[in-house]
Amino acid sequence: MTTTLDKPAVTPEPAALLDVAAVAALLNCSPQHARRLADAGRMPRPLKLGALLRWRRSDLDGWLAAGCPNCREGARR
Repeated sequence: MTTTLDKPAVTPEPAALLDVAAVAALLNCSPQHARRLADAGRMPRPLKLGALLRWRRSDLDGWLAAGCPNCREGARR
């Protein structure tokens, strides 16, 4: 006799860390432009994981909700 356990449906949460392609898709721009924005301090800083760059989804959501202000002191306009 087999019993099946009913598990609640789990909806996957959006990825906590986004790569440059996902950030570019979120911002509707090219990956190169997303890197330029980060280098210029016009968006949240990415995390460096070895040679990889990753952005926290929560940082990007907050930045977008705030109207995309410059993120670093002295950032070029």
